[in-house]
Amino acid sequence: MTSFRIGEAAGLLGVSADTVRRWVDSGKLTAGRDEHGHRVVPGEELAAFARSQVGEEGRFGFSSARNRFTGIVTEVVRDTVMAQVELAAGPFRVVSLMSRQAADELGLAPGVVAVAVIKSTNVVIELAS
Repeated sequence: MTSFRIGEAAGLLGVSADTVRRWVDSGKLTAGRDEHGHRVVPGEELAAFARSQVGEEGRFGFSSARNRFTGIVTEVVRDTVMAQVELAAGPFRVVSLMSRQAADELGLAPGVVAVAVIKSTNVVIELAS
């Protein structure tokens, strides 16, 4: 069975290692010890915990889009018609191309907190190395 050290679990959940330790200490998340005495979270336990942390209701009500990433806008490049917006959501970089008018109406600029909502008919999942 796959297990994750506290730092790895934190990276996957998008939180600090201290937050994961607090969850373990409070009993919200189950962890054991590996052969070296380090705390580890079983993969199935981490998956169940991650699922329990994801709400079905979006920030603006219910939606068929289930992939939502809250992050901070890191860059906005505008031309006369389009805008490219980059968002840092935890360890992930999300890039969106939208009309300049939409970016202007939303007030998107570096430092603004925003939510990337992704609805796709094709999602590729690869094994992490």
